[in-house]
Amino acid sequence: MVEPQATAGATRHQQRIDDLCAASIRALSGQAGLHFRGRRLFRDDKALPPFAPHLSPKPALDDFSSFRGAADAMALRLRCADAQLHARLRPAEPMERMLFEMLEQFRVEALAPADMPGMAHNLRHRFEAWSMAFYNSGLTETAKGMLLYTVAQITRSRVTAQPVVEATEDAIEATRMSIVRSLGHDLAGLRRQRFDQAAYAQHALSIARLVAGMLAAYDLEQVAGADDSDTEPDDHPLDFNLWMDFDGEDGDEGFTTASSGSSRTLAESGGVYRVFSDAFDTEAHADTLVRTTLLRDNREQLDRLIERQGLSVARLARELNAVLATPVRDGWLHGQEEGHIDGRHLSQLITSPSERRLFRIEQHAPVCDSAVSFLIDCSGSMREHIESVAILVDVMARALDQIGVITEVLGFTTNAWNGGRAQKAWRRAGRPPHPGRLNEVAHLVFKDSDTPWRRARPAMGALLKSDLFREGVDGEAVAWAAQRLVQRHDGRRLLLVISDGSPTDGATALANDAHYLDHHLCQVVAGLQAQGEVEVYGIGVGLDLSPYYRHNRALDLSHSVTQAVLREIVALIAAGNRRPAPQAVTGP
Repeated sequence: MVEPQATAGATRHQQRIDDLCAASIRALSGQAGLHFRGRRLFRDDKALPPFAPHLSPKPALDDFSSFRGAADAMALRLRCADAQLHARLRPAEPMERMLFEMLEQFRVEALAPADMPGMAHNLRHRFEAWSMAFYNSGLTETAKGMLLYTVAQITRSRVTAQPVVEATEDAIEATRMSIVRSLGHDLAGLRRQRFDQAAYAQHALSIARLVAGMLAAYDLEQVAGADDSDTEPDDHPLDFNLWMDFDGEDGDEGFTTASSGSSRTLAESGGVYRVFSDAFDTEAHADTLVRTTLLRDNREQLDRLIERQGLSVARLARELNAVLATPVRDGWLHGQEEGHIDGRHLSQLITSPSERRLFRIEQHAPVCDSAVSFLIDCSGSMREHIESVAILVDVMARALDQIGVITEVLGFTTNAWNGGRAQKAWRRAGRPPHPGRLNEVAHLVFKDSDTPWRRARPAMGALLKSDLFREGVDGEAVAWAAQRLVQRHDGRRLLLVISDGSPTDGATALANDAHYLDHHLCQVVAGLQAQGEVEVYGIGVGLDLSPYYRHNRALDLSHSVTQAVLREIVALIAAGNRRPAPQAVTGP
C-alpha cells in the first residue's frame, strides 16, 4: 500500500512535469490551448488521439528526459503533420492503423530541427526507454511480438538515419533478415520521401499491410499446427491493446481520477439541462442555520486547529501578492539623473549648470485588482475532510484579505436526501420521463464579498456544522458562484472549487442517467472557460478532478494543511494565469 504523503508527493511531481511538458508542446508547435488532463493531451476541451505507442511514459519507471522526449515528439506531430491528410489515408483495420500511426510519428521525429540537438537527444532517449521496456516485458518472446518490435526498430532507423537500439541488435537480426527482402523497397522510400507526407504515406501503408499480413499468417500457422507435436504453440498471443497501451495506467499510482461520462439523456435533449422544480431551492447565509453558541464553539475549535498547524499567514500573503498583483501607475519620482525631463526643474540649468537631477521617472505600485471565490462541496463524503478544508479556506481568505483581494466563501449541498419535496412533486405529476434535476438545491454563503475576513470570522465556524452536508449538484453551484463574481467585481475573477468527488444526487441519477449531473458540470465549466470572464480551478481533496477542470490540483489533506499545501494552491493560480495568445490551429 502506498503511503498517502508519498502518493501526494508523486502526484504533485507528475502535475508539475505535465505543466512543463504542455508548455514545451505549446511553444514548439505554436498552438495555444494544449494541456494535459490525467496524462492525456487536450486541445481546449477536446482530447487528442494517442499518436504512437512510445509516447506514453510512466512516472514510476521513466525519467524526466523520457517525458520531454514524448512532449517533443507530440509537438513535432502537431507542427509537421497534416492531420486532415493523415485521417484520409490511415487504414481502418486496427493493426494496420497502429503501424501507420507509428510510421508517421517516426517521420515527424526525423524532421527535428538540426539546430535543436537537445530535442534529437530527448526523442532518441524516449524511444530507447520504450524499446527496452517492450523487450523486457516478455512480448518479444512470441514470434508476433518479435516481428512488431523488429519492424519498429528498423523502420525508425531507416527514417531517422539512426542506429537500432544496440542492446537488442543481435536479438532482432534473424527476424530482420527474414523480412527485409519483403519490405526493402518501401523501407528505402520512407527515408527518401520523409519531407512529403502524402508520398511517404504510400510506403507506410504498404509496410503496414505487409506486416499485418505476416501477423495474420502467424495466426493461421498456429491454428494449422495445433495438432502437430513438433510445433510449439504460442501460449502468449500478442495482445494488441496491451501493446498499444504498453505504458498504461497503474491503479496504485497517484490519486484516483474522478469518474465522468457522457449523459445520453442530456445529449438527446440537445444539451439542455433541466430542473423539474426550483420551488424548494434555497440560498442562505450559513451562520443563520447554526445556533449562536455552537457557532462560537466551532470558531474556537477552528482557531485551535489553525494554531496547531503553525501556518504563516504573512508568508502566504506575500506569495499570493506576487501571483495576483499587477503593476499600476502611482505618480512620479522626481529628482532623477535619467528618465523624462522634469519641466519644474529646468530653471536649474541656469542656476546650477552642473546639476544633473533634472529628470523624473514613472512609479508603479503592485495592486491586486482581483476577486477570489471559494466554492466548497458540502456533500456527505466531505464531512471527513471538512476540518482540513475549513483551515485551508480560512487561512487563504485571511491572507487574501491582507493584500486587498475581495473574497467569498460559498458552499453547495441539498436540503434533503434522495430528492426530498422535488421528487415527491415529480411523483405526483405522474413520473414524466427525463425530468432533469430532482432535488432541493441549497446554496450557502459563509462569507460574502462585502464583508472583510475580520468581520466574517465568526460565521466561518459554520463550516464545521456537519449536518449541513448531504448531496451535491456541482454544475448549478459553479454557475451560481461564477455569476456572483461577475456581478460583484470587474477585475480578475478566480473561482476555486474544492471537492472530493463527482456530482451526486440519487434521485436525479435514477430518473435520468448516472452521468446527468457530471455531464452538466463539464458543460458549465467549458462555457465559463470559453467566455473567459472567470478563471475556474478545481482543487481535489484526495481526487484528481482533471475530467472536469482544466486547471486542477489534487491535494492530500489527510494530515491536515501544511505550508506546502498552501504553496500548491498558489502554484495552481500562477500556472492558470499564464495564458498563451490565441493562434490558428492547424493540427488534428
